[in-house]
This record gives sequence, structure tokens and C-alpha cells, in this order.
Amino acid sequence: MKLYDYVLSPSCYKVRLMAALIGVTLDIRPVDFHPGREHRGPELMALNPAGSIPILEDGDLVLTESSAMLVYLAAKAAPQWLGNDTVGRTARVQQWLSFSHRLTASLGTARLHEMLLRPGNIAALREQGIAALRELEAGLVEQHIRGQRFLASDRPTIADIACFPYVALAPDGGVSLDPYPAIRLWSRAVRSLEGFIEMPGIHRLHELTPAPVLEVGEA
Repeated sequence: MKLYDYVLSPSCYKVRLMAALIGVTLDIRPVDFHPGREHRGPELMALNPAGSIPILEDGDLVLTESSAMLVYLAAKAAPQWLGNDTVGRTARVQQWLSFSHRLTASLGTARLHEMLLRPGNIAALREQGIAALRELEAGLVEQHIRGQRFLASDRPTIADIACFPYVALAPDGGVSLDPYPAIRLWSRAVRSLEGFIEMPGIHRLHELTPAPVLEVGEA
């Protein structure tokens, strides 16, 4: 499988991280996203007319949405990551996959505004990002009450990988994670997974870093 990749893209990182966690080797094809805008060149526009990355090629199959790539990788190599052992869990995974697009549109666009000077109403983007984080925090508190560390289950699923990067990089767009202890505990759980890999701005778990304290009922 070939991944057209930009090392600073959280969406590309989702795919690299998923592959690393389930032991799938990807042929990484670096793309000069900035400043070269290679993703808008004829070769990549032929693969993805939307002009975005990541792009995943596996034989004749071409995928251009990171959530679809997560589903595909898991279905091929680690179906337990799909969380499809119960109807309710399958629905929760799908709900969080859809939610992850709101994180991209808000926190992700705020990050692009701050790092690459992309146009946008930064105040509105941060407000939308904070609203999404509050929703995520509430969902994780509910999971904590159930005794579960991850978004849809007591074990990680593609839902966690879909949401993790843009949340972890929220401070790059000027949105602090300090008010969200459940999110910080969840982030710690993701970074503790065997096979976890880094990207610039997202580091491995430091064993000496104290875990956040989450009181039941705190949101």
C-alpha cells in the first residue's frame, strides 16, 4: 500500500499511526504540501480531484478520505479495531468517525491559520473547536463512569485514531487542553498503546508525566 503523505498533516498521521498500531507496512510517498503545493499538481489531482491528502493506493483501489483509510486498514489487518462486535458499539464508532470531521474543520483549520497563515475567522474557529472539545470531554466522562478508557469501547477502535491527532494538536491553533482532564487521560491512553508513533507536535508518553486526575461527575 502506498500512502501519499505530508509529515505535518494530522490526517496523514492518522493513517501512519493506524498502520503502525496494527503492524501494516506502508510505502510512504512524501508530498511537498507546503510550500510546493504538490498536492495540487497534475499527478496527485489525477488521483484525487479534490486536491487533498492523504491518498492511499492499494492496487487498483484509491482512497482519498482518512476515515475510509482507517476502516480499510482495520478491515484488512485488524478487524477488532472496527468495534463491530455489537450493534451499539458499531454505531458509537461511526458516530465518533463523523464527529472527527468537526475536529478537522474547527481545530484543524485554526491550526492551519496559525501555522500556515490560511484565511479564516480564528475567533469563530476556536469557539467551534472548544464546543467540540466540550462534547468530546462529556463523552469521555461517560466512558470513564462505565470503566472504559476509549471512545467507543474498553479497548481502542478506529474512532480513537480518527479523533486523536487534531485534539492533541489543538494548542497549535491556540486552544488549550488544560480544562479537559478526561481528554488528557484519553490522550495518555492512546499514547500508551503498543506500536504508537510520533509526529511533530505529538510525542510519546513520558513515563514520569503524572496522569491527570478525573473526578466522577467532572466535565
